[in-house]
Amino acid sequence: MPTKQDSKRKGKKDIKKFVINCAKPVEDEIFDMAAFTKYLHDRIKVNGKTGNLGEDVKIDNPSESSVEVTAKGQFSKRYLKYLTKRFLKGQSLRDYIRVIAGSNKNSYELKYFNVHNEEEEETAE
Repeated sequence: MPTKQDSKRKGKKDIKKFVINCAKPVEDEIFDMAAFTKYLHDRIKVNGKTGNLGEDVKIDNPSESSVEVTAKGQFSKRYLKYLTKRFLKGQSLRDYIRVIAGSNKNSYELKYFNVHNEEEEETAE
């Protein structure tokens, strides 16, 4: 027998908010936020189709160095990481920038690889 809570839950979709913080690459002017936002808008799939965002998924720029994706219903944080990595690879930045989980549960940050430390270790040997 379904309870009242089950019937309420079925009618209401969960709203998830994800943030991708790109502050460091944007400050260094090697990362184009407008192109990244457009890439996400063009590539995010809803119900198996690209370009079908509708009212289920909204992409916003709350600041000039971050992107906020708000989704109703089922949406994966891992899918955003995948799309971000694909964008970086297309821009030939994947060798220098990595995507890591942010301080918040629903956020990612773009950070540089520590290339200088590896070079110092090689010269020390």
